[in-house]
Amino acid sequence: MSDDPYSVLGVAKDASDAEIKKAYRRIAKECHPDLKPGDAEAEARFKAAAAAYDLLKNPEMRAKYDNGEIDAAGQERPQQQYYRDYAEAAGNPYRERAADQDDMSDIFAEFMRGRGGYGQRTHEFHAPGHNLNYTLQISFLDAVFGASQKLTLPDGDRIEVKIPPGITDGQTIRLRGKGAPGYGEGPPGDALVTVSVARHPVFDRQGDDIHITLPITIDEAVLGGKVPAPTIDGGVNVNVPAGTSSGKTLRLRGKGVKKRGSSDRGDQLIELTVTLPGKIDEELQKFMQTWRDTHSYDPRKGMLS
Repeated sequence: MSDDPYSVLGVAKDASDAEIKKAYRRIAKECHPDLKPGDAEAEARFKAAAAAYDLLKNPEMRAKYDNGEIDAAGQERPQQQYYRDYAEAAGNPYRERAADQDDMSDIFAEFMRGRGGYGQRTHEFHAPGHNLNYTLQISFLDAVFGASQKLTLPDGDRIEVKIPPGITDGQTIRLRGKGAPGYGEGPPGDALVTVSVARHPVFDRQGDDIHITLPITIDEAVLGGKVPAPTIDGGVNVNVPAGTSSGKTLRLRGKGVKKRGSSDRGDQLIELTVTLPGKIDEELQKFMQTWRDTHSYDPRKGMLS
């Protein structure tokens, strides 16, 4: 595989920033270790693309690479310099005046000691490692209450991810120092873990509130009474008022999600819906027919006029 970052990403040397970013994203989608676990070739291509993009997305680093000042790893290339370059440089105090041969020899010797070699200097390059991106799916209740989960990295290592209470779908957790190793003595990058929250079959989160739809029977709607209802803390009994229609909403204060930066919690909202039995028997049918004959009413009055 070529070390040239343009070749790695498959773009021309005059490619725009947008074209470079698009090329990197395409390779990341095709070769990310989370999508192709165990595929060493795909993993190697992904890492090479990440390193190439890390260099080219920085205008200053890209310019230095294009000018031959640094290599594909971001390391500065040794610059060949000679005594004449140093002696004739602007600002050199010895340039403006004559000196005898002994003085010039002393200057040359001092210069060579400081350069560490025969006119050649090797520069060490230090830079932070690039960040690594991961996706972690968590359960609905882990997102509500917080949890600790293990994330398996492409190299097989596992790191602990602490999930704060109340995190929402799409939020990113930054793990300092868990990214790619730094260059030279540079610090490692960070791991950026984007959280995907699984849907719950009963609970629906809206901000800090929890919403549920609770079915009730005809007699519970007409007569009212205590009925069981689930909450994220466990089951409770709620009071259904007599004469309740579908769509009425009950509020349980403090039964929602913990608010960020506070000990307070949102509420749980329970929308009631009247549910008929699976089969209407003859007794119920006769009763409703008699009731209709003597107690008819129009709930749609005024809607069709």
